[in-house]
Formats: sequence, C-alpha cells, structure tokens
Amino acid sequence: MATCALVAAIDFNAEDFQARRMAGDFDFVIAVDAGFACLEALDVVPDMAVGDFDSLGYVPKCRRVSRFPVKKDKSDMELALEKAVAWDHDELVVYGALGGRLDHTLANLQLFAKFSEQGHYVTAVGDTYAVRLLTGPDVLDLPDVEAGTVSVFSASDCARGVIETGLAYALNDEDLTNRTSRGVSNELIGEPARIAVEEGTLYIFHPLA
Repeated sequence: MATCALVAAIDFNAEDFQARRMAGDFDFVIAVDAGFACLEALDVVPDMAVGDFDSLGYVPKCRRVSRFPVKKDKSDMELALEKAVAWDHDELVVYGALGGRLDHTLANLQLFAKFSEQGHYVTAVGDTYAVRLLTGPDVLDLPDVEAGTVSVFSASDCARGVIETGLAYALNDEDLTNRTSRGVSNELIGEPARIAVEEGTLYIFHPLA
C-alpha cells in the first residue's frame, strides 16, 4: 500500500507528521497551497506542490509544481487529492484540513467521503484526534488508547449494519443516518475497540495514539 501525506494551509499537527515521516510511513508528500510554508518551517521539501498559491503568495520551488488558476470549480484540496490518487497512492493522510473556516472543513469532509467511496483509505489528522473514513463493507480497529472520546457519524444518507464493540456503548448491526446525533461521544474503556459498517460511509472521530 502506497501512502501519501497531504499538508494544507492551516496550522497542522507537525509532531504527528514528523514522527510518521521519520518512521518512513509516507511514500510521498504533497503541499497544498500554503501548506508549502508549513513544511518549509520544518525544513521539509515536499515531493509536489499543488494549488493556485493565492494563500501562499508565490509559486513555490520544488521537484514538481502543479499550478491552477484562482478561478476554478475545484478546491486546492480536491485537486491535490486527485494528484495523490493519480500517482497510485491508496492511503491518504491529510494534515491541516480540520479547523479554521467551517465551510472549508465541511468541504474537506465531503471530499474525504468521496475518495473513501472510490476505494481509498482516508484519514484527516487534527491536533489531538483523527477522522477516519470507513466505507462498507469494512472494519476498523481503533488505535490502542486507554481512554478518549469516539464519535461515529454517517456520511451517507444511511449507513447500514453499523457495529461498535469495545466501547462504553455498543451498536449491534444498526443503521445510522446523516440526520441524527446518534453516534456522538462514545467512550473508550481500555479494551480493543472496533467499528464496522456493512453499507455506506462513516466518519469515525477518534483520539490519536
């Protein structure tokens, strides 16, 4: 499995990124517009920079630069995700895509669901948590963390056959819609925790290991 890290324009979890990069977890790194400046501050040169670079303020210099016009129908994040997939990466780890403007965050979450439904493994990393997309039929074993909050929401109109085990509140082959708060604020209890879905796509919010 080939893994691509994408770094966007807002503050991101540099500690997690650097730890995983030094461990060799990433095969390719894409700077998304002003994400280039975030990487530059860490003395990291990305493999590719993608965007219109209006936020960055200049066209960066790196091995590969894919520049787009400011007036376009896709966000820089969507274009960067498409580049990552075109370069045959099937696991996408996105930094700097959560927080900041709410409309940007919602747009990014919609994109993550789209790429998950295309068969890619997508994780967005926040400051103390991550959002993992899970498209059925599939199973996710959560990181080995003693405590913390886990929230599961449907990205689809209806996610069917949702199972949650090893958490304070279990779900057993239930349906979740995207018009309910059911799924918010479950709790890890020091046991192996697992989320499964038979059909549809889930957003799984969980603590970082």
